[in-house]
Amino acid sequence: MTNSPSSGKAAGTRPFDADALSKAIGSEAGKSLPPVHLWTPEYSGEIDIRIARDGTWFHEGGEIRREALVRLFSSILKLEDGKYFLVTPVEKWGITVEDAPFVATDMTVTGEGRDQRLTFTTHVGDGVTAGPDHPLRLGCTFETPCPYVEVRAGLEALIDRKTFYRLIEQGVAEDHDGASWFGVWSDGQFFPLIPTDELR
Repeated sequence: MTNSPSSGKAAGTRPFDADALSKAIGSEAGKSLPPVHLWTPEYSGEIDIRIARDGTWFHEGGEIRREALVRLFSSILKLEDGKYFLVTPVEKWGITVEDAPFVATDMTVTGEGRDQRLTFTTHVGDGVTAGPDHPLRLGCTFETPCPYVEVRAGLEALIDRKTFYRLIEQGVAEDHDGASWFGVWSDGQFFPLIPTDELR
């Protein structure tokens, strides 16, 4: 799912200013995430910000190298009707996301069997335990997998290859919807990944 940015300024709006946006949300973004779900500003336009499949952020073709700015922007991401936006209490800017807005780069395992918990860390420092509120899913194919875990409010993290291999090591076969599936347990929920008869 992607947006397709046009210009950095919509009719009747002021130009996008990254520093001004950073200051506007600075007071809201403390140790906890900003209350993005409560912010419903008018649409401000499209801006040339792109999140690449590997999680790298670009603005007008150049990589955003300020880690603090990337983390701040990632905290005000919002997904609406399949499109991604950066939002503040007064602005709503459409951006492009090539795949998922986050990348899960590490995983810790606690517990065993059905009591197992799989906790992922994203490239911007989010920590999320797969479970009923943070489902896992496998896109593409098992041969060329695109595994995802939901971070918050529909925003997903693409699980990177090395972490996916570790995830597979935790896999077991279970009955699911009347068939045998290979998948993983986390936080009391079984996540089916592929029918066992399709495993090679």
